[in-house]
Amino acid sequence: MPEQDCLRRFLFDQHGIRGVWVKLSDSWQAAKQHQNQPEIAVNQLGQALACVSMLSTTVKFDGAMILQAQSNGAISTLVAQATNQRKIRGVVRCAENVSDDSLTELFGEGRLVLTIEVGNGNSYQGIVPLQSKNLATALQMYFEQSEQLKTRLWLFSDENNAAGLMLQELPSQEGQLNDWETIEILANTVTAQEMFDLDCHELLYRLFHEEDVRLFNSEKVEFQCSCSRRLIEKTLQAMGRIELDSILAERDIIEVTCEFCGESHHFNDSDVAILTA
Repeated sequence: MPEQDCLRRFLFDQHGIRGVWVKLSDSWQAAKQHQNQPEIAVNQLGQALACVSMLSTTVKFDGAMILQAQSNGAISTLVAQATNQRKIRGVVRCAENVSDDSLTELFGEGRLVLTIEVGNGNSYQGIVPLQSKNLATALQMYFEQSEQLKTRLWLFSDENNAAGLMLQELPSQEGQLNDWETIEILANTVTAQEMFDLDCHELLYRLFHEEDVRLFNSEKVEFQCSCSRRLIEKTLQAMGRIELDSILAERDIIEVTCEFCGESHHFNDSDVAILTA
């Protein structure tokens, strides 16, 4: 069976460079199932999910890493999330008249917010200006400027798969510039078809067959939504009885649908009374 819905890390020991490969298939189908948006926008979500899956390996945390676009462009909402357990989910909302996949067209004047939410309720954020030609180059700039680590990303997505490749200089073992340039040049020949069709070890051999590459075990990636009725109840409780009653007066029932997985929850007068008692 070909490798899919998994992530694999690899290491160039002699050069002080680490890498990550990821391919999403069934998990990508599940993640985009409820995203009835233009193909260009959905493919941006696929790239973002591949990206955040790989980025989640660069730090140790217990929680979720979230990549979120904030913009005034055609894409009004783009959120991609990966947990430390390799569970992914995402949402995208876009105007129907989007015509090309340049960042200027899709996001206008915007930024990416990279957030790590940990189990104790704390969060850590980094801001990425959307001033590059695509998501990959925007995030590369972030790592090079804020983390001061050479980083390259290659992101691909189509109707069947989302895939990504990342190279990054090790923070505690800086490689020589010539080493980095050599590995980067070799990796830059990768194509979308290779990313979609080849297993990780086959791809690495094709790109770096003259290099010593240490490949680590596969890590399963799957779609999983963290929404729950209890979390929705907490949100409704925070709104207060007066506002909830006004909604019920207009609609007879409060329906809340998760944008990530499409699951709907319904609340009537009795439910609201119990929540606000």
